[in-house]
Amino acid sequence: MNADMSIVDLLAGVRARIAAAAKSCGRDPASVTLIAVSKTHGADKAALAIGAGQQDFGENRVQEAEGKWPVLKAAHPVRLHLIGPLQTNKARDAVALFDAIHTLDRPRLAEKLAAEMQAQNRAVSCFVQVNTGREEQKAGIDPKEADAFIAACRDQWRLPVVGLMCIPPVNEEPALHFAFLREIAKRNGLAQLSMGMSDDFEIAIALGATHIRVGSAIFGARAAPV
Repeated sequence: MNADMSIVDLLAGVRARIAAAAKSCGRDPASVTLIAVSKTHGADKAALAIGAGQQDFGENRVQEAEGKWPVLKAAHPVRLHLIGPLQTNKARDAVALFDAIHTLDRPRLAEKLAAEMQAQNRAVSCFVQVNTGREEQKAGIDPKEADAFIAACRDQWRLPVVGLMCIPPVNEEPALHFAFLREIAKRNGLAQLSMGMSDDFEIAIALGATHIRVGSAIFGARAAPV
């Protein structure tokens, strides 16, 4: 198998796993959005996935995405998701380029995003990132502050908050964190859950994930940053 075909085959394999995981828990596979995480991989690899029918892609860094996606987005009906930490000084560029931001995690960022969406007359779907493991080195709102922050994002800043996102601690059972995130979402009336990656997305689907973020299982080992 040549390199050009491998991404197509790997993508098909991930889709088959999604379908099996969804059916095993009585869900429609169409209720799960696969975000192909193309961070550190070039536009050529993203184009192969687009050619295989993939429409949702994830990037970690605004600057990298700006060098890769404007041409692809102009030519194809794709949706771009920001899944990495967002600095406030990049809020303007993020609102201009991305269709969804999964890492809304602090008041200052909420304020900047609200101002940019109004200035650009553009609504970008927002997921509040919750630091379910309360890890000091990891981004995300503390779970104890999540309800108040979600309410402020909606009522004070009028942001289009559609769901929650989490990244479980590496050495802990992900199911516990996915279930925790689901409960926070439920009590806040949020239907969308961005959770699950290459190694644990089947578990996330069983616990209600609507968006899974899969990189290495589609594109292979991470390349050097662009």
